[in-house]
Amino acid sequence: MDKSDVTLERMRTFVRVAERGSLSAVAREFGVGQSTVTRHLRELEEAVGVPLISRTTRRVTMTDEGSRYYANCVQVLRLVEQATDEARGTRGAPAGTIRLSCTAAFGVMHVSRLIFVFQDRYPDIGVDLSLTDERIDLVREGFDIALRLGPLADSSMKLRALGQSRRLLVAAPGYLAARGVPAVPQDLSGHEGIRMSNVAGSDVLTLQGPGGGSHTVPFGGRLRVDHGLAAREALVAGRGIAPAHRWLVDDLLASGRLTAILADYSLPSVPLSMLIVPERAGIARVRLLVDFLVEQIGLIPGIEKPQPRHGSRL
Repeated sequence: MDKSDVTLERMRTFVRVAERGSLSAVAREFGVGQSTVTRHLRELEEAVGVPLISRTTRRVTMTDEGSRYYANCVQVLRLVEQATDEARGTRGAPAGTIRLSCTAAFGVMHVSRLIFVFQDRYPDIGVDLSLTDERIDLVREGFDIALRLGPLADSSMKLRALGQSRRLLVAAPGYLAARGVPAVPQDLSGHEGIRMSNVAGSDVLTLQGPGGGSHTVPFGGRLRVDHGLAAREALVAGRGIAPAHRWLVDDLLASGRLTAILADYSLPSVPLSMLIVPERAGIARVRLLVDFLVEQIGLIPGIEKPQPRHGSRL
Protein backbone atom coordinates (compact mmCIF):
# COMPACT_ATOMS: atom_id res chain seq x y z
CA MET A 1 0.00 0.00 0.00
CA ASP A 2 1.01 3.65 -0.44
CA LYS A 3 -0.12 7.01 0.85
CA SER A 4 -3.12 7.02 -1.47
CA ASP A 5 -4.54 4.26 0.72
CA VAL A 6 -4.81 6.66 3.68
CA THR A 7 -8.52 7.25 3.19
CA LEU A 8 -10.84 9.39 5.29
CA GLU A 9 -12.93 6.32 6.07
CA ARG A 10 -9.94 4.48 7.54
CA MET A 11 -8.83 7.60 9.35
CA ARG A 12 -12.29 8.05 10.96
CA THR A 13 -12.27 4.43 12.06
CA PHE A 14 -8.86 4.82 13.69
CA VAL A 15 -9.88 8.03 15.47
CA ARG A 16 -13.03 6.49 16.95
CA VAL A 17 -11.18 3.33 18.05
CA ALA A 18 -8.56 5.51 19.71
CA GLU A 19 -11.26 7.50 21.50
CA ARG A 20 -13.49 4.61 22.54
CA GLY A 21 -10.82 2.00 23.20
CA SER A 22 -13.01 -0.74 21.76
CA LEU A 23 -13.32 -2.19 18.27
CA SER A 24 -16.73 -3.69 18.99
CA ALA A 25 -18.11 -0.36 20.27
CA VAL A 26 -16.97 1.42 17.10
CA ALA A 27 -18.45 -1.33 14.94
CA ARG A 28 -21.83 -0.83 16.64
CA GLU A 29 -21.53 2.95 16.29
CA PHE A 30 -20.80 2.73 12.57
CA GLY A 31 -23.28 -0.08 11.94
CA VAL A 32 -20.67 -2.44 10.48
CA GLY A 33 -19.10 -5.72 11.47
CA GLN A 34 -16.08 -5.77 13.76
CA SER A 35 -14.11 -7.38 10.95
CA THR A 36 -14.60 -4.20 8.89
CA VAL A 37 -13.17 -2.06 11.70
CA THR A 38 -10.23 -4.44 12.07
CA ARG A 39 -9.60 -4.32 8.31
CA HIS A 40 -9.68 -0.51 8.23
CA LEU A 41 -7.09 -0.36 10.99
CA ARG A 42 -4.85 -2.94 9.34
CA GLU A 43 -5.01 -1.17 5.98
CA LEU A 44 -4.27 2.21 7.56
CA GLU A 45 -1.29 0.84 9.48
CA GLU A 46 0.04 -0.73 6.29
CA ALA A 47 -0.40 2.57 4.45
CA VAL A 48 1.44 4.70 7.03
CA GLY A 49 4.02 2.00 7.73
CA VAL A 50 3.86 2.02 11.56
CA PRO A 51 1.68 0.31 14.17
CA LEU A 52 -0.98 2.70 15.47
CA ILE A 53 -2.97 0.50 17.85
CA SER A 54 -1.79 -1.96 20.47
CA ARG A 55 -4.32 -4.74 21.05
CA THR A 56 -4.54 -7.06 24.04
CA THR A 57 -7.31 -9.39 25.11
CA ARG A 58 -8.60 -6.74 27.53
CA ARG A 59 -8.03 -3.34 25.95
CA VAL A 60 -7.04 -1.34 22.90
CA THR A 61 -4.52 1.48 23.29
CA MET A 62 -2.54 3.72 20.97
CA THR A 63 1.16 3.30 20.36
CA ASP A 64 3.40 6.36 20.66
CA GLU A 65 3.24 6.75 16.87
CA GLY A 66 -0.52 6.29 17.05
CA SER A 67 -0.90 9.08 19.61
CA ARG A 68 0.93 11.54 17.39
CA TYR A 69 -0.96 10.38 14.32
CA TYR A 70 -4.31 10.63 16.16
CA ALA A 71 -3.81 14.32 16.94
CA ASN A 72 -3.12 15.06 13.27
CA CYS A 73 -6.06 12.92 12.13
CA VAL A 74 -8.45 14.86 14.34
CA GLN A 75 -7.31 18.12 12.76
CA VAL A 76 -7.58 16.70 9.23
CA LEU A 77 -11.11 15.36 9.80
CA ARG A 78 -12.20 18.63 11.40
CA LEU A 79 -10.91 20.63 8.42
CA VAL A 80 -12.64 18.27 5.99
CA GLU A 81 -15.94 18.61 7.82
CA GLN A 82 -15.65 22.39 8.05
CA ALA A 83 -14.85 22.61 4.34
CA THR A 84 -17.90 20.49 3.57
CA ASP A 85 -20.06 22.68 5.80
CA GLU A 86 -18.81 25.82 4.08
CA ALA A 87 -19.55 24.33 0.67
CA ARG A 88 -23.05 23.40 1.75
CA GLY A 89 -23.44 26.81 3.30
CA THR A 90 -23.25 28.42 -0.13
CA ARG A 91 -26.58 26.71 -0.81
CA GLY A 92 -27.96 28.00 2.49
CA ALA A 93 -28.72 24.46 3.69
CA PRO A 94 -26.75 23.32 6.76
CA ALA A 95 -26.76 19.54 6.94
CA GLY A 96 -25.34 16.63 8.89
CA THR A 97 -25.88 15.11 12.34
CA ILE A 98 -25.29 16.59 15.80
CA ARG A 99 -24.97 14.38 18.88
CA LEU A 100 -26.32 16.03 22.03
CA SER A 101 -26.18 14.65 25.58
CA CYS A 102 -28.54 16.13 28.16
CA THR A 103 -29.57 15.73 31.79
CA ALA A 104 -32.49 13.29 31.62
CA ALA A 105 -35.56 15.00 33.10
CA PHE A 106 -34.60 18.41 31.69
CA GLY A 107 -34.17 16.81 28.28
CA VAL A 108 -37.54 15.06 28.33
CA MET A 109 -39.52 18.06 29.55
CA HIS A 110 -37.87 20.92 27.69
CA VAL A 111 -34.89 20.21 25.42
CA SER A 112 -36.66 17.63 23.25
CA ARG A 113 -39.31 20.23 22.34
CA LEU A 114 -36.61 22.75 21.49
CA ILE A 115 -34.99 20.19 19.19
CA PHE A 116 -38.29 19.83 17.32
CA VAL A 117 -38.33 23.57 16.67
CA PHE A 118 -34.66 23.57 15.65
CA GLN A 119 -35.19 20.77 13.13
CA ASP A 120 -38.23 22.52 11.67
CA ARG A 121 -35.96 25.50 11.11
CA TYR A 122 -33.09 23.39 9.71
CA PRO A 123 -34.71 20.31 8.13
CA ASP A 124 -31.42 18.86 6.82
CA ILE A 125 -29.81 18.65 10.27
CA GLY A 126 -30.20 15.42 12.20
CA VAL A 127 -29.97 15.34 16.00
CA ASP A 128 -29.10 12.32 18.15
CA LEU A 129 -30.38 13.21 21.64
CA SER A 130 -29.07 11.07 24.51
CA LEU A 131 -30.61 11.51 27.96
CA THR A 132 -28.52 10.60 30.99
CA ASP A 133 -27.61 12.01 34.39
CA GLU A 134 -24.21 10.30 34.26
CA ARG A 135 -21.11 12.38 33.55
CA ILE A 136 -19.82 10.84 30.34
CA ASP A 137 -16.66 11.39 28.32
CA LEU A 138 -18.00 13.41 25.38
CA VAL A 139 -15.08 12.71 23.06
CA ARG A 140 -14.96 9.01 23.86
CA GLU A 141 -18.71 8.62 23.32
CA GLY A 142 -18.72 10.73 20.17
CA PHE A 143 -20.86 13.67 21.33
CA ASP A 144 -20.66 17.27 20.13
CA ILE A 145 -22.51 19.06 22.95
CA ALA A 146 -23.72 18.29 26.48
CA LEU A 147 -26.16 20.11 28.77
CA ARG A 148 -25.42 19.52 32.45
CA LEU A 149 -26.93 20.57 35.77
CA GLY A 150 -24.63 20.97 38.75
CA PRO A 151 -21.03 22.00 39.37
CA LEU A 152 -18.50 20.77 36.82
CA ALA A 153 -14.99 19.52 37.38
CA ASP A 154 -12.11 21.00 35.43
CA SER A 155 -12.64 20.11 31.80
CA SER A 156 -10.93 20.46 28.46
CA MET A 157 -14.35 21.23 26.92
CA LYS A 158 -15.51 24.67 25.88
CA LEU A 159 -17.97 25.90 28.49
CA ARG A 160 -21.04 28.11 28.12
CA ALA A 161 -22.83 29.09 31.34
CA LEU A 162 -26.56 28.97 30.54
CA GLY A 163 -27.74 30.25 33.90
CA GLN A 164 -28.90 29.14 37.32
CA SER A 165 -31.77 26.70 37.86
CA ARG A 166 -33.95 27.90 40.74
CA ARG A 167 -35.35 25.33 43.18
CA LEU A 168 -38.18 25.41 45.69
CA LEU A 169 -39.87 23.10 48.18
CA VAL A 170 -43.17 21.65 46.97
CA ALA A 171 -45.80 19.12 47.96
CA ALA A 172 -49.29 18.06 46.89
CA PRO A 173 -52.24 19.86 48.58
CA GLY A 174 -53.62 16.50 49.71
CA TYR A 175 -50.38 15.60 51.46
CA LEU A 176 -50.26 18.97 53.23
CA ALA A 177 -53.90 18.69 54.28
CA ALA A 178 -53.16 15.33 55.91
CA ARG A 179 -49.76 16.10 57.43
CA GLY A 180 -49.80 19.85 58.00
CA VAL A 181 -47.96 22.73 56.34
CA PRO A 182 -44.40 23.40 57.60
CA ALA A 183 -44.08 26.92 58.98
CA VAL A 184 -40.30 26.94 59.57
CA PRO A 185 -37.47 24.74 58.22
CA GLN A 186 -37.27 22.74 61.46
CA ASP A 187 -40.81 21.48 60.83
CA LEU A 188 -39.50 19.41 57.89
CA SER A 189 -38.13 16.81 60.31
CA GLY A 190 -41.67 15.58 60.90
CA HIS A 191 -42.46 15.07 57.22
CA GLU A 192 -41.84 12.52 54.50
CA GLY A 193 -39.10 13.68 52.14
CA ILE A 194 -38.68 12.53 48.55
CA ARG A 195 -34.93 12.37 47.99
CA MET A 196 -32.64 11.92 45.00
CA SER A 197 -30.32 8.95 45.43
CA ASN A 198 -27.93 10.25 42.77
CA VAL A 199 -27.46 13.64 44.46
CA ALA A 200 -24.83 13.80 47.20
CA GLY A 201 -26.07 15.19 50.51
CA SER A 202 -29.79 14.85 49.75
CA ASP A 203 -30.39 13.88 53.40
CA VAL A 204 -29.75 17.51 54.45
CA LEU A 205 -31.37 20.73 53.26
CA THR A 206 -29.84 24.20 53.57
CA LEU A 207 -32.24 27.10 53.23
CA GLN A 208 -31.62 30.83 53.25
CA GLY A 209 -34.01 32.66 55.55
CA PRO A 210 -35.80 35.97 54.91
CA GLY A 211 -33.36 37.69 57.26
CA GLY A 212 -30.35 36.27 55.44
CA GLY A 213 -29.58 33.54 57.96
CA SER A 214 -28.81 29.98 56.89
CA HIS A 215 -30.86 27.04 58.17
CA THR A 216 -29.51 23.49 57.78
CA VAL A 217 -32.00 20.75 58.64
CA PRO A 218 -32.07 16.95 58.27
CA PHE A 219 -34.28 15.71 55.44
CA GLY A 220 -35.42 12.12 55.65
CA GLY A 221 -38.01 9.91 54.05
CA ARG A 222 -38.81 6.40 52.91
CA LEU A 223 -38.60 7.10 49.16
CA ARG A 224 -35.44 7.74 47.17
CA VAL A 225 -35.38 7.95 43.37
CA ASP A 226 -32.67 8.51 40.80
CA HIS A 227 -34.70 10.35 38.15
CA GLY A 228 -36.39 13.74 38.28
CA LEU A 229 -39.52 12.50 36.52
CA ALA A 230 -39.96 9.81 39.19
CA ALA A 231 -39.73 12.51 41.88
CA ARG A 232 -42.34 14.52 39.98
CA GLU A 233 -44.73 11.55 39.92
CA ALA A 234 -44.17 10.90 43.62
CA LEU A 235 -44.98 14.53 44.45
CA VAL A 236 -48.22 14.45 42.49
CA ALA A 237 -49.15 11.19 44.21
CA GLY A 238 -48.81 12.90 47.59
CA ARG A 239 -45.85 10.86 48.78
CA GLY A 240 -44.13 13.76 50.49
CA ILE A 241 -42.18 17.01 50.18
CA ALA A 242 -39.26 17.53 47.81
CA PRO A 243 -36.87 20.26 46.69
CA ALA A 244 -37.64 20.60 42.98
CA HIS A 245 -36.29 22.58 40.06
CA ARG A 246 -38.82 25.18 38.95
CA TRP A 247 -38.74 23.88 35.38
CA LEU A 248 -39.68 20.41 36.64
CA VAL A 249 -42.88 21.47 38.42
CA ASP A 250 -43.91 24.86 37.00
CA ASP A 251 -46.94 23.44 35.18
CA LEU A 252 -48.05 21.50 38.27
CA LEU A 253 -47.82 24.65 40.41
CA ALA A 254 -49.85 26.60 37.83
CA SER A 255 -52.58 23.94 37.80
CA GLY A 256 -52.70 23.65 41.58
CA ARG A 257 -51.60 20.02 41.65
CA LEU A 258 -48.58 21.07 43.71
CA THR A 259 -48.08 23.84 46.24
CA ALA A 260 -44.91 25.73 47.15
CA ILE A 261 -44.07 25.70 50.85
CA LEU A 262 -41.74 27.78 53.03
CA ALA A 263 -41.92 30.48 50.36
CA ASP A 264 -39.96 32.93 52.53
CA TYR A 265 -36.96 30.58 52.45
CA SER A 266 -34.82 29.85 49.41
CA LEU A 267 -32.79 26.83 48.30
CA PRO A 268 -29.41 27.23 46.56
CA SER A 269 -29.73 27.42 42.79
CA VAL A 270 -27.97 24.88 40.57
CA PRO A 271 -25.75 25.94 37.64
CA LEU A 272 -26.85 24.89 34.16
CA SER A 273 -23.98 24.63 31.66
CA MET A 274 -23.28 23.68 28.09
CA LEU A 275 -20.12 21.75 27.24
CA ILE A 276 -18.85 21.72 23.66
CA VAL A 277 -16.14 19.46 22.28
CA PRO A 278 -13.48 21.95 21.08
CA GLU A 279 -12.84 20.14 17.79
CA ARG A 280 -16.56 20.36 16.97
CA ALA A 281 -17.18 23.96 18.01
CA GLY A 282 -16.27 25.39 14.61
CA ILE A 283 -18.65 23.20 12.61
CA ALA A 284 -21.52 25.26 11.23
CA ARG A 285 -24.40 23.02 12.31
CA VAL A 286 -22.97 22.70 15.83
CA ARG A 287 -22.65 26.48 16.10
CA LEU A 288 -26.26 26.85 14.98
CA LEU A 289 -27.53 24.50 17.68
CA VAL A 290 -25.33 26.09 20.36
CA ASP A 291 -26.67 29.57 19.57
CA PHE A 292 -30.25 28.29 19.37
CA LEU A 293 -30.09 26.52 22.74
CA VAL A 294 -28.41 29.47 24.46
CA GLU A 295 -31.23 31.73 23.25
CA GLN A 296 -34.12 29.37 24.01
CA ILE A 297 -33.08 27.79 27.31
CA GLY A 298 -33.06 31.17 28.99
CA LEU A 299 -36.82 31.35 28.36
CA ILE A 300 -37.58 28.18 30.34
CA PRO A 301 -39.32 28.85 33.69
CA GLY A 302 -36.89 28.89 36.59
CA ILE A 303 -33.73 29.38 34.52
CA GLU A 304 -32.05 32.66 35.42
CA LYS A 305 -29.75 33.82 32.66
CA PRO A 306 -26.17 34.67 33.61
CA GLN A 307 -25.11 38.28 33.49
CA PRO A 308 -23.47 38.99 30.11
CA ARG A 309 -19.73 39.43 30.27
CA HIS A 310 -17.49 40.97 27.65
CA GLY A 311 -15.70 38.30 25.62
CA SER A 312 -17.77 35.42 27.00
CA ARG A 313 -19.08 34.34 23.62
CA LEU A 314 -17.37 31.36 21.96
